[in-house]
Amino acid sequence: MASELRRKTPEEALRECQAEERSEVRNNGHLKIFLGYASGVGKSFRMLDEARRRRERGQDVVVGAMQPQIPAEVEPLLRKLETIPLKIAGGGTGIDVEALLRRNPSVCIVDGLAYDNPPGFRNQARWQDVKDLLDAGIDVIASINVQYVAELREQVEAVTRKRIEQTVPLAFIQSADEIEIVDAATKELTESASQEVRKHQERQAKLRELALVVTADVVDYQLNEYLERHGIKQHFGAHERILVCVTPRANMQEMMEIAQIVAQRFHGDLVVAYVKQANISPADQSALDMRLAIANAAGVHVEVLEGRDPADTLLEFARSRGITQLFVGHSQRTGLARLKASPLDKLIWEGHGMDVCVFPQ
Repeated sequence: MASELRRKTPEEALRECQAEERSEVRNNGHLKIFLGYASGVGKSFRMLDEARRRRERGQDVVVGAMQPQIPAEVEPLLRKLETIPLKIAGGGTGIDVEALLRRNPSVCIVDGLAYDNPPGFRNQARWQDVKDLLDAGIDVIASINVQYVAELREQVEAVTRKRIEQTVPLAFIQSADEIEIVDAATKELTESASQEVRKHQERQAKLRELALVVTADVVDYQLNEYLERHGIKQHFGAHERILVCVTPRANMQEMMEIAQIVAQRFHGDLVVAYVKQANISPADQSALDMRLAIANAAGVHVEVLEGRDPADTLLEFARSRGITQLFVGHSQRTGLARLKASPLDKLIWEGHGMDVCVFPQ
């Protein structure tokens, strides 16, 4: 019985959605992106190895663009594939979109998604070339490092101390039908490692974490878009989304400290909410204001909710935001008083897919 009630993970639900989508007639090409956290983690090899397998299965595969410097282990794979020469114009090179459209392969390989094109090309950026190929019904397998996602530019520059000029909008990454992270683990830090080596490995670890966050964000975006398109109200979450529920007696300091640690560690969202009470006493209002001041001091957004039943109101709000964790305060009760179901009981029983973290108050 328990297995029948088990909630699907976001990834499982997304795979089901994608299978259903593939069964429908589609005009655009299929976009798959290999996402890495740094150069040299093996994106090009993984991409070309998939191209090789597809070619062996009978698909018409060509290479539209590769990085100027090809790793030695990639060369044997590349030699087995047809390559469409790059176009020369404006003192540089770029994808020959017109030649690819005339050739009209089933699949096109595009390495280095974040390149900008020289003057004289039909598009300013390579990702726009890929969009043209997709619009023509050509499947594209592409690669990119996380530092070239436009919305992460400032975070990455703070880690690497290097200016990033060429980027791809996150919205384009989110439009991918598949995203596969190339997640070669960084070497474990040791006490004997030099300071410079340790700094490099710490930077790599931070970039790797950002790549994992982008992947989760894409899964989240695609799944919620599918649910909205099909009129499904239930929300799933690949990201952690934490809701701290405030009451006049909640242990707000501890709840906020732990919630912030979890949100920061998993790059999750954090929101604070309380249900407005009609006949609250001056003492309770003063206590509530003190607890809300803790949230405001932390720079966390506070939602004021209204509803007759506090538990129902919180659950409705949590579902609408795709909340994954509820932080609530609760007083211990014993004896006959425990026979009556509490708001906490309702949150636990009806908060399907949410972890309810209870803090004594």
